[in-house]
Amino acid sequence: MENIRNFCIIAHIDHGKSTLADRLLEVTKTVSARDLQAQTLDDMDLERERGITIKSHAIQMDYTHTDGKPYILNLIDTPGHVDFSYEVSRSLAACEGALLLVDAAQGIQAQTISNLYLAIENGLEIIPVINKIDMDGAMIEEVTDQIVDLIGCKAEDIILASGKTGIGIENILDAVIKRIPAPKGDKNAPLQALVFDSVFNQFRGVIAYVRILNGTLKKGDRVKFVATEKTYEVDEVGILKMNLTPKSEISAGDVGYIITGIKVSKEIKVGDTLTHLHNPCKQAIKGFEDVKPMVFAGIYPIDNDDFEELRDSLEKLQLNDASLVWEPETSLALGFGFRCGFLGLLHLEIVQERLEREYDMTIITTVPNVTYYAYQKDGTKLTVNNPSDLPEPTILNYVEEPFIKAQIITKPEYIGSIMKLCMDKRAILKNQVYLTPTKIEIQFEMPLAEIVFDFYDQLKSISKGYASFDYHMHDFRESDLVRLDIKLNGENVDAFSALIHRSKAYSFGSRLCEKLKELIPRQQFLIAIQAAIGAKIIARETISAMRKDVTAKCYGGDISRKRKLLEKQKKGKKRMRQVGNVEVPQEAFMAVLKLND
Repeated sequence: MENIRNFCIIAHIDHGKSTLADRLLEVTKTVSARDLQAQTLDDMDLERERGITIKSHAIQMDYTHTDGKPYILNLIDTPGHVDFSYEVSRSLAACEGALLLVDAAQGIQAQTISNLYLAIENGLEIIPVINKIDMDGAMIEEVTDQIVDLIGCKAEDIILASGKTGIGIENILDAVIKRIPAPKGDKNAPLQALVFDSVFNQFRGVIAYVRILNGTLKKGDRVKFVATEKTYEVDEVGILKMNLTPKSEISAGDVGYIITGIKVSKEIKVGDTLTHLHNPCKQAIKGFEDVKPMVFAGIYPIDNDDFEELRDSLEKLQLNDASLVWEPETSLALGFGFRCGFLGLLHLEIVQERLEREYDMTIITTVPNVTYYAYQKDGTKLTVNNPSDLPEPTILNYVEEPFIKAQIITKPEYIGSIMKLCMDKRAILKNQVYLTPTKIEIQFEMPLAEIVFDFYDQLKSISKGYASFDYHMHDFRESDLVRLDIKLNGENVDAFSALIHRSKAYSFGSRLCEKLKELIPRQQFLIAIQAAIGAKIIARETISAMRKDVTAKCYGGDISRKRKLLEKQKKGKKRMRQVGNVEVPQEAFMAVLKLND
């Protein structure tokens, strides 16, 4: 155990974590030069296409230090986007140290700070690294001062590196070995292992990734998961190289995998404790919480016959993504589907994309919304995840909505436009601090519902990409919220319903009606699109009927003959409207998400 080091890389999005991991794999010869590619550890096409890490990736490296001793280094590469902070918290629980990466051209960003606090809470040894020092815009001295101010280290403790060219990689490996403590634990104690990730393999079932804190795990052992209380026999254990490498046993301090032939995804929980059945550990590993989704949306199959297939796909995806939660629901407009909870809008987008690519499911997603608390006049408190669950105004007393504490770090020249954007989103300014003469931190409290749609994109565009954004839940506050319904020919389409602040209901309703008018195809009968709050109509658009020119055959002659034909056509249209069904195309459901484009 003296020669094992477990560490992860944490940073803001796009500060070069995956590139640095590539260089570490190259220098330690874990991956041959032939197999090396950009973002080697990212195994989803989606990750490479977008240039982001979605899943944490663990890998073991063998490295012989300059003192001649061989070391085993277990590295976990983590995501940087705020939506995937749950992945980061799990990775930190399996490590003793972290490389805190800061981009030399951009300096400290919001997510750098929040990831750092997560690491400090877990008691990790922090090694600060300034990356991309070979770039033209690198501000090495400025960024060094920022890091010293932030974590109180000495300037000489900061390592200068470049993940692209390989500068400073040897120094990083040296610091990992010298500064990060070896794992503590007793190989002979009862087995106590943390499940920090899991993946589904269609041939072998669920593969759980574990960090062993105490004890030894061998092939053939009878093991038990503490939270689910399920017991299994171990088919295979091993370590995580580029591919899974079987071993006869893994013991305290090791990071590895275990295959027990579990076929049902619900039987394993990420964050659970694994122990021996006949000699269990005294207590489960602390510090793991159930994930709290921030954003809810309905996911429905385009064809209702695919409902069960969608359920299977979501179960398999949940294994690979522990922060996705879902439950069945029905909608009048869309039939049977699932109400899913996500960590944010990017997470929703990724899940949707993965369902389409990996499981070949074509789905419709409804308008995302957040959790509200509704208080009725008789004092009952209801949790509202779906706008249609909101009680009628006659029995509703008031509604509370979630507020977040947001932290934006930007250049001073963008303060005005960022302030305006935040104030439009009902934000309350709490504080602003100059971190350096060219960098300012602004703290707001604002409703979570306001950032769900497109806040992040708007922030990036008005700050030319320089503003970074991070947030965490704060509290629930009373707000003047109303349910906005969309009616097609007087029928509510529940998939378009949204809970919205009264001051914004009119503009949102009229924009949505205009958008639907463009997207819903014309029918043989007239279609009225209305936005309503309760019984009050606040906006309307009309799609006129497609009409045949029934008077074309009348040349001149008496007007009453033409009138008779038009009257006959009018009656037909009226009857058709009563029995006619308005088909809403899939693009219309998607368009709601992009109303401000």
